[in-house]
Amino acid sequence: MKPAQIATALATADTAEPELAADVVRAALARTGADIARGVLLFLSADFSHQAHAAVLAASRAASCLQVTGCTAPGVFTEEDWALDRPAACAMVFGGDCGLAPPPASATPRLSLATPNAAARDWLAGPAPRYGMLSTNAGAHAAGRIWHHGKLAEDDRCEAIIGGARAAIGVSRGMRILDEPRPVSCLGRDLLRVGGHPALNTLLRDLPLETREQEKLPFHLLMAGIIKGNPENAIEEGRYALTPIIAANHEERSVTLALPLDDGDLVFWAMRQALAAENDLRRLTGQLGDELGATPDFGLLFSCLGRGPWFFGGEDRDLIAVKDRFPGMPLIGAYGGGQIAPLRDGNQQIYNAAVLALFAADA
Repeated sequence: MKPAQIATALATADTAEPELAADVVRAALARTGADIARGVLLFLSADFSHQAHAAVLAASRAASCLQVTGCTAPGVFTEEDWALDRPAACAMVFGGDCGLAPPPASATPRLSLATPNAAARDWLAGPAPRYGMLSTNAGAHAAGRIWHHGKLAEDDRCEAIIGGARAAIGVSRGMRILDEPRPVSCLGRDLLRVGGHPALNTLLRDLPLETREQEKLPFHLLMAGIIKGNPENAIEEGRYALTPIIAANHEERSVTLALPLDDGDLVFWAMRQALAAENDLRRLTGQLGDELGATPDFGLLFSCLGRGPWFFGGEDRDLIAVKDRFPGMPLIGAYGGGQIAPLRDGNQQIYNAAVLALFAADA
């Protein structure tokens, strides 16, 4: 079996110059040992938003290849390191039998990149599983830039498959589940009762003691999970949607969510927690390795800006988990304002999550 000729490179600089994109492509191509590139995944920090066209052209020339796909993002990384808060570029170069290709009509998983407004429901609900990210600016609010076939995407989104390899793809929601799903009574976005008890009382009862005793509840870490379909094994199978908790009314003992619910919906409380997120990513990495049935030749990881090094106290524990399981494996990814994930009920935009794809080259 011919070894996969795939490699990555990462570089940072004081200013966002197009030549930085060319530098990482040349470095990655040299590491593949191949003469030419069959495709390039290129991720640039949001600093390159106004230089994206020139940077993609420089990368394409360095690779002597028009198959350059990628986007800008608040941060980027490879198996070597991660970069946030400064201009950075990273590339994965395919130099052997694996490479980027247009999506076929079949249900082959599609690498999907889009700005938030371009990730329309009908596009997400296409004929195949989608995995990828939302491209945003550094603050994760405004749109980023997308490129495909070596040029900027006019519709702010793109899709491709990685030919010559089979994939195992999964999602880590990284939440600590605090209780069992219970029926609610509500008024729009205000949860009045959960399981027959005042909503705020149930939330406070289920929170860890150290969180419950804080002067102000950390709403940025708290979520309500809404069960989809049959409640049996719904949490284990990932059949739920998460919506942020945005306020609590201590007089009425109600809880306000970011989305409205209906009376009778089944809801559970959940909390973003670094240890739970790390453990879940380690579980997912092992699970996907087993599904693949072989040591992966390379991987893609798309993480949320709210889940990266800032969440883990200055180090990316998700990245470390993948590297611990598969040391030396070429890996590329970015921190975005949201992820595109193939869930059990279809492709969805999700947040505060990590989407991992592992690939084994065809024999």
